Amino acid sequence: MDYAYSFGAVLLAYLLGSLSFAIIVSKAMGLKDPRSFGSKNPGATNVLRSGSKVAAVATLLLDGLKGWLPVVLVKWLGSDYGLGDGTVAAVGLAAFLGHLYPVFFQFKGGKGVATAAGVLLGISWSLGLATLATWLIVAFFSRYSSLASLAAAVFAPLFYLLGDRGAWYVDKSIMAMLVAISALLLYRHRENINKLLKGTESKLGASKQPGKDANRQRGK
Repeated sequence: MDYAYSFGAVLLAYLLGSLSFAIIVSKAMGLKDPRSFGSKNPGATNVLRSGSKVAAVATLLLDGLKGWLPVVLVKWLGSDYGLGDGTVAAVGLAAFLGHLYPVFFQFKGGKGVATAAGVLLGISWSLGLATLATWLIVAFFSRYSSLASLAAAVFAPLFYLLGDRGAWYVDKSIMAMLVAISALLLYRHRENINKLLKGTESKLGASKQPGKDANRQRGK
């Protein structure tokens, strides 16, 4: 392994991950800063609470892209520079950490679900789609985005471990990266876990925008 190239790839992945597209897209579209309402989380789910589905979808895709791109670039081009699965794992984790702790936004980022999904899709389409299917199934039946994210975080390493060894053979560095991402996702959702246990967690489609709930109450 060429450590200079590996370090450069990891650094670039972190910087790419540090682009908080929830904030960037909202500003470009003239919307409120997602850190100022709802859950105050700069992510696609909270951007959706602004009322703009276009902005939410753009945020979701771009946050996923910044996780997928570093992984596939190292997979496609890394062998020419002596980069292997260890670097693939490192850039995936770096992009994810960039989203959580972005250097461009005072190290205050989102929860990382879309970026983690991009990383998984970069490692293997089968792994990524299996994890996304888990999210969709849990979200559909529970209507809780956070619960779906927690379930996907738990199952992702298991899918990798139990999957078709011909398609996604178990590499220790990638497995360690998946476990680290899952643990961080659980940690970043600790407040949501408490709300789920208390029955106060907001469901998908519920508004948290300031003033809306109060106005609704006054209108009753």
